[in-house]
Amino acid sequence: MKVVVIGGVAAGMSAASKLKRVDQTAEVIVYEKGNFLSYGACGLPYYVSGVNDDYTKMIARPREKFEEAGIKTHLRHEVLKVIPGSKQIMVKDLERNRVFMESYDKLMVATGTRPIVPNLPGKDLEGVQVLKTLEDGIAMQQTVANSDVQDVVIVGAGYIGIEVAEAMVELGKRVRVIELGDRILKTFDQEITDVATKELLNHGVQLNLGEGVQAITGNGMVQGVQTDKGTYPADLVILSIGVRPATDFLQGSGVALARNGAVIIDREMRTNVEDIYSAGDCAEVYSKVMEENTFIPLGTTANKCGRIAGSNMLGKHEKFVGTLGSAAIKVLGLELGRTGMSEFDAKRLGIEYDTVFVTSGDHPRYYPDPTAIQFKLIYDKRTQVLLGAQGIGKKGVVLRIDIFAVAIHAGMTTRELGMVDLCYAPPFAGVWDAVHIACNAVK
Repeated sequence: MKVVVIGGVAAGMSAASKLKRVDQTAEVIVYEKGNFLSYGACGLPYYVSGVNDDYTKMIARPREKFEEAGIKTHLRHEVLKVIPGSKQIMVKDLERNRVFMESYDKLMVATGTRPIVPNLPGKDLEGVQVLKTLEDGIAMQQTVANSDVQDVVIVGAGYIGIEVAEAMVELGKRVRVIELGDRILKTFDQEITDVATKELLNHGVQLNLGEGVQAITGNGMVQGVQTDKGTYPADLVILSIGVRPATDFLQGSGVALARNGAVIIDREMRTNVEDIYSAGDCAEVYSKVMEENTFIPLGTTANKCGRIAGSNMLGKHEKFVGTLGSAAIKVLGLELGRTGMSEFDAKRLGIEYDTVFVTSGDHPRYYPDPTAIQFKLIYDKRTQVLLGAQGIGKKGVVLRIDIFAVAIHAGMTTRELGMVDLCYAPPFAGVWDAVHIACNAVK
């Protein structure tokens, strides 16, 4: 059997590796548009800031290891078209500038996303960058190493935008974040983002909320950003507005796409076209807590779903249990985590819900360096089944969010989780942990 994988980062290489482990006789071929395979893009802001001084540390498995396993890999190859009727794809070798056809028995689409770059005047000026690929990270790290780059404007206040803002603060840059919405990190509820906003302001970050960028100004090199409310100096502009599934090449293939371009798949990673599978950031994914397909581009989910696709291309029928959208971010001196539904999700789904917002400590006050933890819980008002949890604090937050994730996955009530036997010792937690205290606040 000949399997072709389009995309060689998270889901694609997980699928290829699983498939080859299970069936060593299978021919597995990977086409990747970029220069690198199997890297952790979530580490890019920390490479840019200098926390990690070697980009190769982000590569989970070198190309040579895949080749040794019998996986044929082709870098700098872009797939232009999928033709299911003849089970072929059209591929462009970007180095040799030639186009050729490749056949397949099974096809895996794992092309991820591409950054949204609006058609702004000045978007092509030197000094306007995005941070999506390892190549982007290398280029940005080289740019910020220049001492002439002092004023950095970041457009967009999502995960990447805020992580890059932190990186620029740590590099001693003057940082401004411009966001069209009324607050940052909108996958979190306002009680959480209000605290994170204060942290950014306390570190000198200028936050321009409710402001739309109209143009990027400069003469060859970027010099400023013009919005509907003002003009600001800029030596570097980073566009972090969001991402779209990189699926344009599937137009006309018959593969069903969602409104945003994400590949529609079932819980076995199958598309509507026979022998074509998909997973990762280019595809929708099943939400366990919301019981519907959704678009949540996260590396954790991509790796899990890629592994399942690898098995199912060999005839298995493994089903993905579902994502909770669990995610975390560091914002300077704070850590934030979330899992399950937000309050917005519960409203959209018409659930009769309620919330609690509780402040407690990471460990008892009589042990040195106690810090506050704030948790927000979203729960079914009638049954008290936990639907979502979010938290913020200096330390001890994110791993506790993992506890909430397990509880939501298992369908537990706040009452049940409030009595779970968690570890206690003064350096780590109180006899009633912050998790217990939040759950027991539900009446």
